[in-house]
Amino acid sequence: MIESIKLFINQITAPQISFTAIILLFFFIFPPSEGLYKFHKKIGLHKLWTNAGGKFMMGALFLFFCFGIMDENFRLIVTKADNVPIVGLLFLVVFFLWFALKQGYDNDKRIEEGKGPIEAEDAKEKVLVWPDLVYIELIAIVGCSILLLVWAMGLAAPLEAPANPTVSPNPSKAPWYFLGLQEMLVYFDPWIAGVLFPAIIKLGFMAIPFIDNNPKGAGYYTFNERKMAISIFLFLWLVLWIFLISTGTFLRGPNWNFFGPFEYWDTHKLEALTNINLSELVYMIWLGQALPDNILIREMWGFLLIGAYFVITPALLTVTIFKKVFQRLGPVRYSVFIVLLLLACSLPIKMYLRWAFNIKYLVAIPEFFFNI
Repeated sequence: MIESIKLFINQITAPQISFTAIILLFFFIFPPSEGLYKFHKKIGLHKLWTNAGGKFMMGALFLFFCFGIMDENFRLIVTKADNVPIVGLLFLVVFFLWFALKQGYDNDKRIEEGKGPIEAEDAKEKVLVWPDLVYIELIAIVGCSILLLVWAMGLAAPLEAPANPTVSPNPSKAPWYFLGLQEMLVYFDPWIAGVLFPAIIKLGFMAIPFIDNNPKGAGYYTFNERKMAISIFLFLWLVLWIFLISTGTFLRGPNWNFFGPFEYWDTHKLEALTNINLSELVYMIWLGQALPDNILIREMWGFLLIGAYFVITPALLTVTIFKKVFQRLGPVRYSVFIVLLLLACSLPIKMYLRWAFNIKYLVAIPEFFFNI
């Protein structure tokens, strides 16, 4: 019975299944549009996460690790000194997500009743920097210092033999904060995953204060007044970044193959490489002919698809889901917003193209080291 449960968990943690489940769960918890929010509110789903859903998630996560720690393969992964912080990260993310959203829904209820956010009442009480704030910061510093000290004594530093350029560890993993980028390298060329995306992420964060001109939600927690902004941010952070870090930490093993949580990391495991480029799929498989010698003709389908994605998709979103956003932001800020959003969404789209159609690159021009 236990082995059957482990086998089932190994199967559902396959990226195409787990990633889809996380996306569905995300939109179940965070309705980004007014229509979905009203539907959630009408049937009471908006309170599910704040009342019992968050506690259930914490309990389920705790029970999963308690169950898994009895398995040798699982224990070797999660108790590795490098991976312990990621285990803590998962629990902290779930807790603070529940806590923040609960405060947001509580304030939404108070605002509907005409009471105003709870932060407005707290602001009436005068809090002095000395001694109130300084004492709190001092206690926090002491607590963090004790935690780090106990952590350093309890977990041996993962120091290995001196670096040997002739022997590479398998799997060779970056530090946890770079594992998301390393996972992107599976689906994108290095110049995109290692250069373009990090630069866009930084520019995107820098552009947020200039793009978002909604004055609501400043200084207090709310979800109803900032549904779209919160949903988009959490989608990029949770579904993409946290998922990629967790996948790279716990599910990527030797040769960068996927392994279930209870699966032995066999270094001899080999998976057949069936990935093909879009041009090969169109000409060689669908049309049954050789690839054209002309690069532009050969890759025109990828260019057309990418062009349609960045031209037709914004036009459709502008007249449908983001109509009010366009009116509020104006053409310039909205253009920056939609381009950043489409670039971010290109990652899950490329992931699904790989899983469903084994497509490696939409545009493949190795002659000039240009692949998308």
